[in-house]
Amino acid sequence: MTKKKKQVRKMEKSKSTVAYDVSLLTEYDIYIFKEGNHFRLYEKLGSHVMTVDGITGTFFAVWAPNAANVSVIGNFNGWNPESHPLSVRWDGSGIWEGFIPGVGHGDLYKYHIVSKYKNYRVEKGDPCAFYWEVPPKTSSIVWDLSYEWNDEEWMKNRHRYNALNAPFTIYEVHLGSWRRVPEENNRSLTYREMAKHLAEYVKDVGFTHVEFTPVMEHPFYASWGYQTVGYLAPTSRYGTPQDFMYLIDYLHQHEIGVILDWVPSHFPGDEHGLAYFDGTYLYEHADPQKGFHPDWHSYIFNYGRNEVRNFLISNAFFWLEKYHVDGPRIDAVASMLYLDYSRKEGEWIPNKYGGRENIEAITFLKRLNEEVYRVYPDIQTIAEESTAWPMITRPTYVGGLGFGMKWNMGWMHDTLEYFSKDPIYRKYHHNELTFSMWYAFTENFVLSLSHDEVVYGKGSLIGKMPGDDWQKFANLRLLFGYMYGHPGKKLLFMGGEFGQWREWEHDEGLDWHILQYQPHQGVQRWVRDLNNFYRREPAMHELDFELDGFEWIDFNDWEQSVISFIRKGDTTKDIILVVCNLTPVPRYNYRVGVPVSGFWKEILNSDAKEYWGSGHGNFGGVEATQIPFQGRDYSLSLTLPPLGVLFFKRDG
Repeated sequence: MTKKKKQVRKMEKSKSTVAYDVSLLTEYDIYIFKEGNHFRLYEKLGSHVMTVDGITGTFFAVWAPNAANVSVIGNFNGWNPESHPLSVRWDGSGIWEGFIPGVGHGDLYKYHIVSKYKNYRVEKGDPCAFYWEVPPKTSSIVWDLSYEWNDEEWMKNRHRYNALNAPFTIYEVHLGSWRRVPEENNRSLTYREMAKHLAEYVKDVGFTHVEFTPVMEHPFYASWGYQTVGYLAPTSRYGTPQDFMYLIDYLHQHEIGVILDWVPSHFPGDEHGLAYFDGTYLYEHADPQKGFHPDWHSYIFNYGRNEVRNFLISNAFFWLEKYHVDGPRIDAVASMLYLDYSRKEGEWIPNKYGGRENIEAITFLKRLNEEVYRVYPDIQTIAEESTAWPMITRPTYVGGLGFGMKWNMGWMHDTLEYFSKDPIYRKYHHNELTFSMWYAFTENFVLSLSHDEVVYGKGSLIGKMPGDDWQKFANLRLLFGYMYGHPGKKLLFMGGEFGQWREWEHDEGLDWHILQYQPHQGVQRWVRDLNNFYRREPAMHELDFELDGFEWIDFNDWEQSVISFIRKGDTTKDIILVVCNLTPVPRYNYRVGVPVSGFWKEILNSDAKEYWGSGHGNFGGVEATQIPFQGRDYSLSLTLPPLGVLFFKRDG
């Protein structure tokens, strides 16, 4: 860092204490920090290696407004809180800072904080640290984030890859359990080992993006990263920050986008983390009715505090800028929006109007999306929001929250509920299959079959399917076919794409060995063909979020549990017919109305022998006859395979 980028206020020449009173923070930084508009805090707070008058050291800065004393302890001073005290700034910002010569890249440190209240003393990790020790160790590490990126082509063109009218099929991955090395004590792959294997696999199976469950440092491995402590640091369990950059870089070079799960909704109470940071409720609310999450036993951010909003929005910017991430998927948005989320009457505090809406969180989310899209218009923010809150993915200027996309939790719930039923009863639950179309275009939806559906005794996807083994695999292929035909982007958690029987375990690798068996090979091949078809055909993705991209043929045949619909692209020639038979009974001479004449080619059939199906089909396609049916001038006479889905495209 050059002298132009720092403000030097005073020079001293001691090696045992803070040698230079140096600051990266200007008066303008402090001004926008106080008003809640500083979204590059990672450049100013934390630890930064720098050289002053030929002396190399590290500048430290931390926000602790209610501290009486803050010092830096580390491996460079024997963890002695008396060696390197920081100075509090004179401007009332509550920031403590100082430059320590001789401290550099790789050094371990914490902040020793003495509070103004209750004689509270604590050792805290750095909220803005770029790297942490491997848990269960808890020190922050001074780290230089220099890295030479090689993803220029992706970054130049990612506005096309991430566009709302682009194909978007997401492979959700938990880094620690995607693949392990049994011969080396069942260890996880490192970031760099993961790069080649994951890129090759995702490319082969045809997904456009990967989504990582939270990589931010977390003390409890079994939280899967959703209990974050190091908000600016990829977990050191699998390597260094540069190793994680390499993984993203490698995926981008293979035209694979990267989405990161991000958790601005709550944080754990580990002593070295954010909780009770300076002896006061700094990042969280003091009142547990607003500040403590009953489900996750964690703390809720105080979104009404300017400095907290600075921290969180800066955090989002950090991953977009320093790690070239293609967008955050924001976890547990519903828990942020509602003051009474998972609380009984009398356990929550209404807003100033007497309502249950968290006005401060709403303001934060709107501002987050406005700022992120202002600087990075070629990414997507994705909300995991489980209620019917309106306009999640609509612009803030019309009253929306401004997200790019939203997980369709209603579709997920109804669809899995339907598919878990024995087909003999499905006709009585036909509406569970069709209801989602009533609201399919109210938001920009992602159809998600995520990790949440295959844990805590819920069983694997194939384990949810009824019937004998053949029917289970047929049902799973049918589920995926219906999902890809349905409007919306797609997300599938790892292991589902080849029909893993076992429920996901975070401390075990996926059961790759079962791919030696034909049924699992068939599911994987089906997902590969669906992905390639979805990417290739404009009708399958261009109008995913537009009513003009979908048209029912028939949703009323509940008696036979059959649905049929059309997907359309921007041009009139881009038309795909989708027909689903949700029972194990083949249907012969089943008539379906179509809008135009000609030969309708059977593009995909989930019952084909190569997918381990029974081989029922239409010999490559069917010629439309001028027999009006279902309000159309033409119709097809089809063979519908048992528990099968068919995709047709008009030839020519």
